Amino acid sequence: MIPCFVYVLLQKVLQAYVAVLLIYAIVSWIPSLRGRWTDFVSMLVEPVLQPMRRVIPPLGGFDLSFLILIVLVQWISVRIMPPACYLLS
Repeated sequence: MIPCFVYVLLQKVLQAYVAVLLIYAIVSWIPSLRGRWTDFVSMLVEPVLQPMRRVIPPLGGFDLSFLILIVLVQWISVRIMPPACYLLS
C-alpha cells in the first residue's frame, strides 16, 4: 500500500499545476504581463493543451480545452486520495 504522504504530495503537485494553468490564462488575457518567464509557463502548459486542442477545437475564440483540462486536473486531484488519507491533507 502506498503511504498517505505520497497521495498528499501528488495532490499538491496537481494543485500547483492548476495554479500554473490559471497564471497562463491571466497572461494570455493581459499581454502586458508577458516576459521571459511566460516561456517557462508555456512550456509546462502547451504540451498538454496541444493534443486536447486537436480533439476539442476553440469555439468562437474561447478555448474549451483549457477549461476541460482544469476540470480534469481538479477531478483527478480529488479522486486520487483514498478516504483514510484525508485527515493528513
